[in-house]
Amino acid sequence: MNHAIKLACLGKYTTSPNPNVGCVIVKNNNIVGEGWHVKAGSNHAEINALKMAGYKSNGATAYITMEPCNHYGKTPPCCKELIKAGIKKVIIPTLDPNPKISGRGILELKKNGVIVETGLLEEKAKKINKGFFKRMKKGMPFVQLKLATSIDGKTALANGKSKWITSVTSRNDVQNFRMLNDAILSTSKTILSDNSKLVIKKEKFSNKKILISTNKHIKINIPQPLRIIIDSKNRITPMYNLFNYKSEIWLIRLKKDNNIWPKHVKQIILNSNNKIIDLVKLMYMFGKTNINNLWVESGALLAGSLIKLKLVDELILYVAPKILGNLSKSSFIIPEIRTISEGYKFKFDNVKYIGSDLRMILTPKY
Repeated sequence: MNHAIKLACLGKYTTSPNPNVGCVIVKNNNIVGEGWHVKAGSNHAEINALKMAGYKSNGATAYITMEPCNHYGKTPPCCKELIKAGIKKVIIPTLDPNPKISGRGILELKKNGVIVETGLLEEKAKKINKGFFKRMKKGMPFVQLKLATSIDGKTALANGKSKWITSVTSRNDVQNFRMLNDAILSTSKTILSDNSKLVIKKEKFSNKKILISTNKHIKINIPQPLRIIIDSKNRITPMYNLFNYKSEIWLIRLKKDNNIWPKHVKQIILNSNNKIIDLVKLMYMFGKTNINNLWVESGALLAGSLIKLKLVDELILYVAPKILGNLSKSSFIIPEIRTISEGYKFKFDNVKYIGSDLRMILTPKY
């Protein structure tokens, strides 16, 4: 199962909106087939493993990182293929959280005489699909909020300049996180001040090689994340660097403007009674449009609002060994807290040196 989970992770850049899934087929204590889901719309992990195993699948055991599907989508049901191949036993860590599938795959297998065991390495298997699980269960994506600060918690000087607080190494590390997410969320204020493109740097990460065994690599093309900008006051125009790169962009607004926008730009109107974008409503919209994982790069106002509304699942904090002073801008804009016990609490999950900076990954204690 550990090997199946490693295989599943090979699809982490390309399977969305589908989950990462790996499959290992074992017969007489030998691996006879293995596979993973490479890309949405392509063969599922089970099919790839069965193709490798061939006739050896008959009477074998399949270790699959998630319950196999039992419905026709872009590909045929994996359960039927496992049964047809003569698999005698299926071991899975967890049911598929998709309500259209959950439990039905297991039922189909059992009806056809296949032994099914569940629960092996369950938490580890769920962790590799945390965005998919959250979207299926709560209707929202898994949200990672990234901030880069000085050691006194400042994100920009009083004049708004923030380039560059952290090191080149930290900024390259951010590129890795961008690759793992379906979409990047920012605000018009951030674009107006930084004129950022919010893209993966192609010269660094296109045709990325991933190791699939001790001495074998494959090349994959990593898609650019969807770029989403909250622009409730229609302040952004087509002149900014953001629009020079022709990958999809959504402008989240309260009303349309009269600008002529490139074809890769879409204005999405969210109705609101308060003349501000409803962030909870926005997250549910992202869930309905199949966004599993959302990366947020923004200023203090959106960061504070997301924390206050308990919409952040992980805080990715890069801390540079610099002091920027009292007049510089703070990381969050949050209403005054009167007692220590009312403060928003977090748990350190991982702390690591990234070049000269510290990278801290924290989870909120909501």
